[in-house]
Parts: sequence; C-alpha cells; structure tokens
Amino acid sequence: MLPVRNGVGASQVSLPAGPWTCVLDFLVERFPAISAAEWAGRIESGDVVDAAGRAVAAAHPYVPHGKLYYYRTVPNEAPNAAQASVLFEDEHLVVADKPHFLPVTPSGQYLQETLLVRLRRQIGLPELTPLHRIDRETAGVVLFAKQPATRGAYHDLFANRQVDKHYQAIAPSDARLQFPLTRSSTLLPADHFMQMREADVPGARPNAQTEIELLETRGPWARYRLRPATGKRHQLRVHMAALGLPILGDRIYPELMGHGGDEPANPLRLLAAGITFRDPITGEARSFASRRELHFPAAG
Repeated sequence: MLPVRNGVGASQVSLPAGPWTCVLDFLVERFPAISAAEWAGRIESGDVVDAAGRAVAAAHPYVPHGKLYYYRTVPNEAPNAAQASVLFEDEHLVVADKPHFLPVTPSGQYLQETLLVRLRRQIGLPELTPLHRIDRETAGVVLFAKQPATRGAYHDLFANRQVDKHYQAIAPSDARLQFPLTRSSTLLPADHFMQMREADVPGARPNAQTEIELLETRGPWARYRLRPATGKRHQLRVHMAALGLPILGDRIYPELMGHGGDEPANPLRLLAAGITFRDPITGEARSFASRRELHFPAAG
C-alpha cells in the first residue's frame, strides 16, 4: 500500500490500451478538467507514481494494462472554520462529533478541509478510515477505524445492520400525521445527480426504511427522532420530504435550490445524534452521543 501524504491517500487510475505515447498525454485526456500545466506540475513534484511508489516522468512511455497512482491537490482550497471534536478514542476506534458543513472525506473541491484528513494529521495515523459517512450538511457522530487488522469487523456491523443509529431533525409539524410511523420506499438516483427519488417499481421490495417519532412541537415546527433501518444516500431527507415534512435548511429536497453558498445561520437541521452497538473486538456495549444541538428558528 502506498503511503499517505499529509493526510491524503493515493488515488489510482487504470491504464487501458490506447494511442497515448507518454504518461502526460494520457492524464490530460483522462482528466480534462485538469490542465496539462497542472499535471506537469504534479509530476514534477513527485505526486504521480507507479505501483512501487516511484515517481514517473511526464515523458515516461505509456504502458497499457497497468496502474498509475496520484496524490490529489485542490488549488486554493477554501479554509473551513468548522471544527469537530473527538468524543472517544481507544486502540481500535476514534469517534468524532462533526459540525455542519464539514465533509467527512475528500471529494471535489474538498481535500485538506475534511474531517478524515484533519483527524489523520491530528492523531498522526495515516491508516485512519471512516466506517460510515454522513452528509457534509449533517452534523453529529462519525466512527473511524484505526487499525487495518480490525477494520473489517467493524465494517461488518454496518453491513449486517447491527448498529443502531438515531438522528434528530427539525421540520414542519403536521397534526394530520400519526406518530410513530415507518416510511418504506424504493430509492433510486434522480435526474439530477445531487438528488435521490422515491420510485414505484412493481414487484420490488423497498430498499429504504426509516422509523420516525415526534419528540416535541413548537408552533409550526417540530423535533423528530429518525431511526434508519437502511443506509441509502439521502434517505432521511427524501423520506421526510415525501411526507410533506422537508427538514429545515434543506437546499436539495423537495426542490433543488440554486447554489448560493453555505448559510451558517440556517444549516440543515439534521443531527446524527447517537450510535449504539456491541463492539466486535472487546464485546463491550458501546454508545456514543453527539454533544451538538439543533435549534428551532427564532419566533416571528
């Protein structure tokens, strides 16, 4: 495995058969959003390597059917003032409490300003790996595995649905609905890549299920507890919107709003409030709760 650099692991790209004569020509065509000058700079800095970790040259002959590895950079990445806290750490796990607007893992324009990369640098542990993920806009509890040797046992907990996760959300109140209730549906990608949708697929079993409980009501708003039995992308947001209860601050559901930048004063009111499971390594009952709170909008 190639080493992690400054908290960032190497990405890989396969080398198919093709007409390219050198490595630089292939990279420029394979990743058109990145200029030839930028690729040349990355290669010059030693950020493009072969499977053995050896830096390649821009004019290195292109050899198909192998792999190249590269370390991502995000020029002029915007600083992020949002700070996470560590709730728990032992030899196997790190449990973090994430704020709104901080991504869990690198993606797109986010790299150094992500929870994973920050924790890798803070703890000095390049092997740190997230066991699950929550949206950038969602706050709350996220678990990370510290050791490759025991990581799979924790992953199996999530795969086998042996983890009890509960969320809180603030959304409109609706006296016509009777709680608690369970929303089950089939979720599929929508036309826009940022959205998911409920679909009526004849004969198909629902692939997403959420238990929803009313906790309190304040005027037109209410606080809900959400327990997802499955882990589909945007599941909680889609299910709440489908019930006519879009989560306060949601800029994706039910309608996709134009991107006007984050609104710190109006975050998505969705919190990964707690997680409970039996530790597969120690056998202990584990329960972790976020210290963050969701606030109702000001009256008036």
